[in-house]
Amino acid sequence: MTMNTIMLSPESTAGAPIGARRPLADLLAPLDQLAVTSANLIARHDARFDIDGQAYDLPRYVFVGPKGGDEPVRIGLFAAIHGDEPASAYALVQLLQLLDQRPEIAEGYCLFAYPVCNPTGFEDRTRHSRRNRDLNREFWNNSPEPEVRLLQAELVSHAFHGIISLHTDNASNGVYGFVNGATLTQLLIEPALRAAEQLLQRNQSDIIDGFNARNGIIREGYPGMLSAPPKVRPRPFEIILETPQAAPQFLQEKALVAALLSILTEYRKLISYAPNL
Repeated sequence: MTMNTIMLSPESTAGAPIGARRPLADLLAPLDQLAVTSANLIARHDARFDIDGQAYDLPRYVFVGPKGGDEPVRIGLFAAIHGDEPASAYALVQLLQLLDQRPEIAEGYCLFAYPVCNPTGFEDRTRHSRRNRDLNREFWNNSPEPEVRLLQAELVSHAFHGIISLHTDNASNGVYGFVNGATLTQLLIEPALRAAEQLLQRNQSDIIDGFNARNGIIREGYPGMLSAPPKVRPRPFEIILETPQAAPQFLQEKALVAALLSILTEYRKLISYAPNL
């Protein structure tokens, strides 16, 4: 499967009725079906929580690439923590489908994918959760939100070498990214943005989302954003990728997939000759 043959989400090619709930099951069905027969993909639906008497789970998928070293590199991939950013979720689904066709791309990796970090917001087509919380401002602050608590448990237990979050921005005219954590993060973000830039222009503004930016790269962030545990050492690399929400959704999805593939490729190169970065 190539980038040109990735299956596009239904929302990429057709609009949805205004006010209609977005079926979470429709997004996840291709992955759940794939996991039944896949030698690499595992589906997990046991992280459950309750909202207003309705049961939900935090969908989790693990993709185990071919063995490539003594210890697999653990990367956490997070999408749709804002429920009105569906391109991020569909892009992550497409990445896993692509990797199942070409597992060698993930050689040496164990990828933990969270396509929908905000299930109720995704269903409701809202930025916030159904409890009206911006979940991406709740991390490591004693939040009572069940989605945040479950995600924090994942971040602690898996001790990721890298964390990548996918977003879309309704005020941006191009792709951009936030960087934090390990020194080598800066060596990953530029190639990722170049890959995305083949499909969507880069945001070259000096100020993006209220932060100083250079060449579409921001080195700050909001308090409470999804991130590694504050005291974890060594720090993993942390990247947030943003696409312009006004662009056609199928281009946003393809741009995010291209950026993710770039990061996987570049990180493998970096750790092969610079393990102490």
